[in-house]
Amino acid sequence: MAKEDVIKMDGEVVDVLPNAMFRIKLSTGNQVMGYISGKMRQNDIKILLGDNVEIEFSPYDLTKGRVVRL
Repeated sequence: MAKEDVIKMDGEVVDVLPNAMFRIKLSTGNQVMGYISGKMRQNDIKILLGDNVEIEFSPYDLTKGRVVRL
């Protein structure tokens, strides 16, 4: 599997958790855990409750993903 083999989906932040973790409701209706990508953390991007985000998953674990775009 190459590094580019990721699954991208859109969702909405429904809960803000400690340590820059979020509970995100996907457009399919499922809820997953998400964490901020390194570039967003480095540039001090804030994610708030109700924001629409793009999240990418590894094909191996579809329960936790990385938030890459607001």
